Amino acid sequence: MVYETIAFALFALITVGCSLGVVLVRDIWHSALLLGGALLSVAVHYVMLQAEFLAAMQILVYVGGILILVTFAVMLTRTRSEVNSA
Repeated sequence: MVYETIAFALFALITVGCSLGVVLVRDIWHSALLLGGALLSVAVHYVMLQAEFLAAMQILVYVGGILILVTFAVMLTRTRSEVNSA
């Protein structure tokens, strides 16, 4: 029981930290990576609640779909001047 509480607290801190990082980081690429970390840690919470189907859907739909969509949007909308100045 103690290990479950420690694991929950650890992944809760990861979720909150990554979520704050998504909002506070200035670089959109790092923000997308932190969003992936937050979404994966939410999937771990689902596994801890013994909701494996929800965890699989969280990974497939959100991490696999939304995060890839954000990544491609960043890659396709970045202009040459932004790439050279960074």
